[in-house]
Amino acid sequence: MMKITPDITRHEFIGTEVKISGNKPSTFLGNFERIVNETRKTFTVSHRGKKRMIIKDLNVFHFRFSDGAIVEIDGKLLTGKPEDRLKKHIRRLW
Repeated sequence: MMKITPDITRHEFIGTEVKISGNKPSTFLGNFERIVNETRKTFTVSHRGKKRMIIKDLNVFHFRFSDGAIVEIDGKLLTGKPEDRLKKHIRRLW
């Protein structure tokens, strides 16, 4: 069982299933798709055999991990190089 902590933003997201909740209409909102690549500002998602780039800071992501846990994360917390996210300190609000 995966323990959900503020350190979840340090997780490797490539290969994880994601559902996008965004502020702009899109044909792939609402479906779980697999992340195939990540850059500083975007996720690349495989959607019906095509690759789509999703801007991180404009969307809210629902990640489904291998144990079935679904976690909602604001994309603004994920902005930055994946390797630099390991160094980022998230202040706990609770």
